[in-house]
Amino acid sequence: MKWNWVTFQVNNLERSIQFYTEALKFEVASRFGSDDHQIVMLGKADEPKLELIWEKEKQLQGLGRGVSIGFEMDELDQLVQSLKGQGHSVEGPIAPNPHIRFFFVEDPDGYRIQLVEQKLSK
Repeated sequence: MKWNWVTFQVNNLERSIQFYTEALKFEVASRFGSDDHQIVMLGKADEPKLELIWEKEKQLQGLGRGVSIGFEMDELDQLVQSLKGQGHSVEGPIAPNPHIRFFFVEDPDGYRIQLVEQKLSK
């Protein structure tokens, strides 16, 4: 079995795309739909994706409540400063041991995004 994607329902697709592509440097892998329903897949080719779904007639409440997703990345300090500079609230960085550090940021719909930097010991 192979994991393919995780889906987030969003209330404002363009705002969500902007957050993920500009703030977190995701790539738009594909985009399709109609005037009433849009799906955007974010991520690199041959890697699991983050799927954003927007439906015109649905303005959902409580999106993101209790949901957290983690992404491994490099250069944690630069990303923290960049997000803060863009006005995003950042929780952390937190270092539970010498080999891992992470922080949290919320996306526009309240999904909690954990960004992790791992340092392998030599």
